[in-house]
Amino acid sequence: MIGKTLRALSAAFLVGTASIAIAGVATTQMAEAGTVRPAVGKPLQDALSLANSGKINAALAKVKEAESVSDLTSAERDTINQMKNYILAKSGDPSVYENMIASGQGSAAVAKELLSAHYNARQYGKVIQDEEVLRRFGALDAQSQMVIAQAYYLSGNYSGAVKYLHAIMGGGGTQQQLELLMNCASKVGDEDSVRTAAERLILQGKPQYWVYYLGSADRTKGLSDHQTLDIYRLRILTNSMRNADDYSLATQLAIQMGFPVEAQAIQQKGFDAKVLAGERQQRLLNMAKTQAAQTQADLAKTAAAAAKAPTGEPLVKLGEAYWGMGRYQDALAAVQSGISKGVTDKNSAQMALGLAYAGLKDYAKAAKAFEAADGDDKAQVISRLWTVYARSH
Repeated sequence: MIGKTLRALSAAFLVGTASIAIAGVATTQMAEAGTVRPAVGKPLQDALSLANSGKINAALAKVKEAESVSDLTSAERDTINQMKNYILAKSGDPSVYENMIASGQGSAAVAKELLSAHYNARQYGKVIQDEEVLRRFGALDAQSQMVIAQAYYLSGNYSGAVKYLHAIMGGGGTQQQLELLMNCASKVGDEDSVRTAAERLILQGKPQYWVYYLGSADRTKGLSDHQTLDIYRLRILTNSMRNADDYSLATQLAIQMGFPVEAQAIQQKGFDAKVLAGERQQRLLNMAKTQAAQTQADLAKTAAAAAKAPTGEPLVKLGEAYWGMGRYQDALAAVQSGISKGVTDKNSAQMALGLAYAGLKDYAKAAKAFEAADGDDKAQVISRLWTVYARSH
C-alpha cells in the first residue's frame, strides 16, 4: 500500500507541480520507493495533500513528522528532501533553487524558476544578479531580460533600468520595453531616452505616444519661439493639443512670427473643438482675422518683394506662410526658389522645404528635407520630431 502511495507521490511531483525545476529532478528513487516505511510515507502523503491545498505550514509540519522517524534510510531521506523541496517550491521559497544550483543540480529550467521565485519574493537585487546564472545555463531569453529590467524599476534603480534596457534593446525594442524605458527615463530626467522610446513606439504604429514625444520636446531648454510654434504645429497635426492654453499660445506665436492666416486657423480649430470659449479667446480670434485679412490683401506685394530680394530668406518665409494657408504647391515653389537664390539659414530653409513636401503628402521627400536641416542641439530636436512625423506616414 505504501509503495503504491509513494509511486503516486512521485507522479504528483512529475505532473501536479507548477515547478518545472522540481519536477525535473524527481528521481527513480521516488518511483521505486517501495522500501519506504509507513511511518515515513503516511505523513509525506498528508504533506502532499496539504501542500496542494495551499496549507504550506501544515505540510511542512508533516514533513518534520516524517523526519523525526528513527533510523531513516538513504531512500527515505531522499524522498523527504524532495517532498520538502516540492513544498518550498509551492510556497515560492527561492532557497530551493539556490540550493539546487549550489549543489550542482542547476539547469536552464532551474535558473528560470530561480528568477521567478526571487521576483515573486520581491528580492529584486537577487533578480538582477540572476542574469549571470541564466546566462551560464543558456536561459537568458527576452522574457527573462524583461523581468530583470522590471526588477531595476521596482527596486527604484531607474538609471540602472534605463542603461539595462538600452543594452538589451539595441536599436529596437518591444512595446513593453519601450514603455518601461520611457517611464524610467522620465523619472531621472533623461529626455533623450524619453524621446527615443516615444519615437520608436510612434514608428511602430502607435500614434498615441505623440503626446509624450512632444511633451519631452517641450521641456528642451532654450527653445526659440519659432521652434515652440513648430512643436504646436505637430500637436495639431497629431491631435495632441492638450487644452485651451495650447491653442491660444500657438495662435499668439503664429501671429508673432508673421503668420496670421495660420493663427486664425489654429484659433478657429480650438473653437470648433469646443476647447476655446469666452470673450478673451474671441478677441484673439478677431485679432488674427484682422491681420490675416491684411496679409491676404498684401500677398501679391509681399511675393513680388521676396522675388526681388537679394537673398532667398524672404522667399523661404513666404513659402512657410503659404504652408500655413494650406497652399502647399505654392509653398514648395517659393521655398525652392529661395534655396536656389541662396540662404544663410540652411536649417530654416530645409524645415520650410520639409513642411511643403509634408503638406503635399510627399513624406519621403519631406523626411529627407528635415534630415538635412543643419542647426544646433535644439534645432536638431525639432527637425527630428518632423522627420519622425514624415516617416510615420
